[in-house]
Amino acid sequence: MIDKVAIFDMDRTLTRRGTWVGWLAFWLRHEAPWRAALLPLLAGPALAYRAGRLGRGELKAAAQRLAMGRRVPGAQVRAAAARYAAQVVAHELFDGAGAALAEARAGGARLVIATASNAYYAEAIGAALGVDHVIATRFNWADDHLLPQLASANCYGEAKRAAVQAWLLTAGLEAATVSAWSDHVSDLPLLELAAASGGQAVAANASPALRAEAQARGWAMVDWGPVRGSLLERA
Repeated sequence: MIDKVAIFDMDRTLTRRGTWVGWLAFWLRHEAPWRAALLPLLAGPALAYRAGRLGRGELKAAAQRLAMGRRVPGAQVRAAAARYAAQVVAHELFDGAGAALAEARAGGARLVIATASNAYYAEAIGAALGVDHVIATRFNWADDHLLPQLASANCYGEAKRAAVQAWLLTAGLEAATVSAWSDHVSDLPLLELAAASGGQAVAANASPALRAEAQARGWAMVDWGPVRGSLLERA
């Protein structure tokens, strides 16, 4: 029996918009409304990011520190993430994405979300969707408190492919047939990994650059609906 793995990007592939800004807004609204007054302090890091002087992971850490604080109890994070996940699945999931997950599951594939989004809420979304594993950007914890410090590389581009390959090896699935779905050209390394394994590379709700690549390479394309831009999010 050949092992099969179906890997889905999350933001704008499974969901209609990016989830990071949505998470920050959810946290501020429900957990720490007073911290909204600190958001103007994010202007400096945001401008540095746009100018290419600050990395995406560093921007995430700065935003988390302002919106959530320097040490957040794990129980509070997990409870809020579960509520946020329920909201995302109820209101932001593409119908076609849900059908694709169900079809891959019915076909015997192990379901994986691989996303640059932060693991502490991406894992809650994955649990709500019933996927088997989530590969995401991880932050440090200390004494069951979330810290605004990256524990891994931002799970984006080549770093996402490397994280997927590491997981496949750890799970004993290095010889598996991998199929992958993504909306953005930054996931070319992941889609190439899927194609090289003998699985499908699928451009879902593709950005213009990915659509051109998919057409040139003969990859499958699906459109589940229009995506919505999110402040400070590129992919």
